[in-house]
Amino acid sequence: MTGWRVLLTRPAQESAALAATLAEQGIYSSSLPLLAIEALSESAEQHALLADLPRYSAVIVVSKPAARLGLDLLGRYQLSVPAQQSWFSVGAATAQILREHGRQVFYPEEADDSEALLALPPLQQALAASADPRVLILRGEGGRELLAERLRGQGAQVDYLPLYRRVLPDYPSAALIERVRAERLNALVVSSGQGLLHLHELAADAWPELARLPVFVPSPRVAEMARAVGAYSVVDCRGASAAALLAALQTQPAPDL
Repeated sequence: MTGWRVLLTRPAQESAALAATLAEQGIYSSSLPLLAIEALSESAEQHALLADLPRYSAVIVVSKPAARLGLDLLGRYQLSVPAQQSWFSVGAATAQILREHGRQVFYPEEADDSEALLALPPLQQALAASADPRVLILRGEGGRELLAERLRGQGAQVDYLPLYRRVLPDYPSAALIERVRAERLNALVVSSGQGLLHLHELAADAWPELARLPVFVPSPRVAEMARAVGAYSVVDCRGASAAALLAALQTQPAPDL
């Protein structure tokens, strides 16, 4: 596994934590964050949805930024949350943030993706407990459409509470390819569909070269997106956690560059 030299593209704080975990396993990494979190301006719609929280059968939080910003708004508005209300997250790290604030949270342990969350028995039980189930999804702008489509297919009313947008930090045009060449990186790691789009955008004319490197992605949906833009070797980690990435790296031989 030590033959891997990977580019991390998550927001800076998350990349730093992931890099430390990889280093413990002897894996070299370099961080070039391609996602910066920009909170949306507070709105009357946000307040109305949160004030209506007790009417939802389930609350789904899709990311750590959504958890932090949602909890911050609840505290600022001084809104109460039903003690027994079921909350759900896509991954363990998001669940931990919510639990630290007293929420009862369920998440799939076998994978960090929408499909695994939809199959979670407590979510199905929460939906079945109401004749007219309502689900609130806390997220950034766009994303997780599959989740809402499947829930609506099961008869649930789904509302979105957008809390932030992901923006591409301002880098020189050749920053990405220069980093890969200078540090002899042999793999690219993205944690979301938006991160993949930013990777492709920043690569620009250098994408044909970068597309030949293995791309590690968190889900089948992002894997499909990577193949659609021309990535030759796509590895679905079935999760965005450090453990999922490490497991995927263990199953793949590092390429010789």
